[in-house]
Formats: sequence, C-alpha cells, structure tokens
Amino acid sequence: MFFIGIGTTTPPQGYTQSACWEALKESGVLPQLEPRSQAILRKVLGADNGIATRHLALDTLAEVFAQNPDALQARFARHAPELATAAARKALADAGFLAEEMDAVIISTCTGYLCPGLTSYVSEQLGLRPDVFALDLVGQGCGAALPNLRTAESILTAGRAHKVLSICVEVCSAAFYLDNDPGVLISACLFGDGAGAAVLSSTPLAGRRVVHWQAAISSHAPEQREFLRFRHQNGMLCNVLRPEVPQMAGLAAERLLAQFLAASGRARTEINGWVLHTGGRDVLLALCAHLGLTPTDVRHSTSVLREYGNLSSPTVYFVLQRALQEPVPDGSWWMCAFGAGFSCHGALLEVKS
Repeated sequence: MFFIGIGTTTPPQGYTQSACWEALKESGVLPQLEPRSQAILRKVLGADNGIATRHLALDTLAEVFAQNPDALQARFARHAPELATAAARKALADAGFLAEEMDAVIISTCTGYLCPGLTSYVSEQLGLRPDVFALDLVGQGCGAALPNLRTAESILTAGRAHKVLSICVEVCSAAFYLDNDPGVLISACLFGDGAGAAVLSSTPLAGRRVVHWQAAISSHAPEQREFLRFRHQNGMLCNVLRPEVPQMAGLAAERLLAQFLAASGRARTEINGWVLHTGGRDVLLALCAHLGLTPTDVRHSTSVLREYGNLSSPTVYFVLQRALQEPVPDGSWWMCAFGAGFSCHGALLEVKS
C-alpha cells in the first residue's frame, strides 16, 4: 500500500492557552470547582506544557461552557463532516485524483456519533460514487488512524479496491467536560479539533516521493481500559485520563517496537524517521525515554503538539505530512499511535525519493 496524497485541516479559530484561561475565569464556572481543580487548570493552561495554541470548533470560547448533551452533539454533527470533507479534499488535491476515482472511504472518530455515519455525509459532500465502499470505525480513541490504515491495506491487498480514502476526524471540543476529576480537567486543556486524510493506492505515483506501508502490528491491554477511555456522564462523553498514561504509552510503544523488530529481523538502527502520536508533553518525554529518541527525532510531533494540541486520531497524519515536507532522510520510518483500550499500534513505512 502506498500513500499518494495527504491532507489535514483544523477549524479556523485558534486559541492560545492563556486565552482559554482568561475565558475560563470570565465564565463563572471556575468558582464552582474545588480549589485543587482550579489549581490544576491554572497550572496546565498557564505553564509551558508543550502547547501554545489549539484550534476549536467554536465561534467564541464562551461556547465551550455550554455543557449539555444537545449542544455538544450539535457541535459534532455540524463540524465533523465539514472537517473530514476539507481534509479529504486536500488529500485528493495532493494526489491529483478526483473524488469519483475512490473505490472506498474509511472514516474513524470517537468524539461523537451519527447514524448513518460520517461516511454518508462526507461521500455526499465530496461527490463519491454511489457504489463506493463506505466504512465507519468508532471507539478506537487516539490510536484509530493505524487500524483505519490497516483496514485500507486489507481492502487493497484483496483487490477489492485500487484507491482508498482514509480519514480520521475528531471534534474534541464536543467532548469537553469540567468537573473535579483531574483527568477530565487536564483533557479539556490538552485536546484540539481537526481532521487528517490520506489517499491510498496499491501502486505508487510516478514522479514523487514514495511512501510505502510495509507492515503493521498492534497490542491491546483490556485490563488497562480504565486508565484511558470515554465514559458517559449526564448524557455527555467524559474522558478518563489517569496520570499513569504517559509511562504506559512509553512502555507499550517500546514493547511493540521490540516485538516488531524481533519478528521482522530488523535492527533498531535501521529506523531513521519517527511519526509518533503526540499525546502531550509528558507522553513525548516518555516515548523519548523508552524508545531512546532525541528531541530532534520527535521534532515533528513536538511542533504539531505546540501548534494544535493533542488532535487525537488525526495526529499522525499531521506528523507524517510535516515529516515529508522537511528533509527527513529516506529509509525506514516508524509510525506509532496509542489510545483507549489501552491499545498501541505501530507500522513500518519505507520512504524513497
């Protein structure tokens, strides 16, 4: 399977962390929280936690405090199809393909629910063929991009399609929630909205850099499910984020890579490019520690985190796009994402100019 085109997008409204703190102070919500909770919000939004700005599907920050099920679902229903379609159009333009050339579309999300799913709305807006194979994947959290891409690989390898449109979209602001749970508070300070898309094909495109998806691996630890997941509270999605998650992510990524290298007979030194889900500053630090990486190795993940926050499942599309735009050497690149479950996914890409 080959990446032929990549597209990413975010809502136009970008907000600094300091602006989020000021809006929170003016909202009247802050005094309703316990002093410890107020201190957590002040620290995360006021200190350098690796995030400068986040793009949110809001006309004003005041909208984020309308925490009722109808308002949050309306935000997802309005913005998720728009963001997914915009990212897909950019990926199609990057590939030089028309929408009607797509044989399949696969869309992943975890921050909202529609029936029919997002593929119905995106297919309509893009003008995909009526016979396109449309598949909606839900509930895989931040790591969803790699299962999405593995599904596309299976369809292409089986000969059921020649060109597949892969999309991940999250309206994290449709799942923001404020109470006295530290994980809930930190989540509201870390996540941003956006979408990423890739046009995938069974053959490379002549005259451009080749990105070849070679092999993938996944691991799941259901016994760790309560460390990172969504639960429902008062009819709304509420993120569970325990403080152990950064080290869990680092250890899971280390074990997964070691397992892949042992099975494939490859050496760790063969990998010279890293396309990693950001998670957050502490997650990136844990990944560096467990994978033996330098700040230079993770610079693309770091820059995506600083500009957009944690975008959840679309993140690796943003990181891959940035790595391809900058002079990362050809060769073996390792893509890794992790999330709810607790799950961890990895894939080896071979990149050639």
